[in-house]
Amino acid sequence: MITLDGHTALVTGSTHGVGRAIAEAFAQAGADIVLHGLRDDDAAKQALDACKTTGRNCGIVFCDLSDQIGSSAKYLFERATDKHSKIDILVNNAGSYFDKPFLEMDVESYERTMRLNVEAAYFLTQQFARHWVQHRVQGRVLMTGSINGRLAEQNHTAYDTSKGAIEMMVKSLCVALAPHGIRVNGVAPGLVRTPLTESAISNEKFRKWMELHTPAGSIPPPEVCAGAAVYLASDMAVHVHGHMLLVDGGMSAWQQPDPPNDDWTDS
Repeated sequence: MITLDGHTALVTGSTHGVGRAIAEAFAQAGADIVLHGLRDDDAAKQALDACKTTGRNCGIVFCDLSDQIGSSAKYLFERATDKHSKIDILVNNAGSYFDKPFLEMDVESYERTMRLNVEAAYFLTQQFARHWVQHRVQGRVLMTGSINGRLAEQNHTAYDTSKGAIEMMVKSLCVALAPHGIRVNGVAPGLVRTPLTESAISNEKFRKWMELHTPAGSIPPPEVCAGAAVYLASDMAVHVHGHMLLVDGGMSAWQQPDPPNDDWTDS
C-alpha cells in the first residue's frame, strides 16, 4: 500500500470537491492534514470531521487567496504552520471559474481568475520552498491543473489560460526546486462531479455530450483524483518530477468521437 505516514499536508481549497477528496485520501494514507477554505461554514465543518475520522491530527484555516495575493499567501503559510509546524506536502488545489464569453470578459474577472488559480499557487509555493530550503526539508508540491490546460472551451478563455499556466508552473518550479530536494508535480482532472460543475452536469444533454467525449463513458465523483494525488506525494514517486498526471477517463486521448446516431441527444 502507498503510505504517507510521517507526513503533514496543507491542501488549499479542501472544503469540497477535488480538494476535499485529496485531503481525505491523504489522511486515510496516514498524513496529518491542514485543510483550507474560504469561510467557516457547514462544508468546512463536514470536511474537517471527515478527515478527523481517520484518527489523524487535522486542523483548518480560512482565508481568501484571490485577495492581495502576496499577503494572503504569507498569511496562509503562517496560519498553516502555526497549526502544524512540520508541513512537508503542499497541495495547491484552490481555484474557480469566473468566465464570461471572451468579448464580454472584464478585467476584474480575468484578474480574479489569475490571482486565485495561478498567483496563489506560485507565491504559496515560494513561501513553503523558502522555509523548506532553510530547514533542509525535502518537500513535495502538488498542483491541481485541469484538462482545460490542454483542451480549450469557447467560453472558458481565462480559466483555460490559468490552467495552462499551472501546467507550465509544474515544469518550471520542478526545474527550480528539484536541486533543493523538493518535488513538484500535478494532477489534471477531466470533468468530475463537484459543486462547481453540478449545475452543468444536471443538464442531461450536456452530460450525455461529455460522456460521449470520454472513452471511459462516465462523469465520476472527485474521489477518482485522490489516488493519483496520494501516489505523487508519496515516496513511491521519488523520481517523478515535473509531471502532470491526467485523470480524465481518456478524454485528452480522443480527438473527436462520432455521434452514434443523429438523435442520440434525445434518446
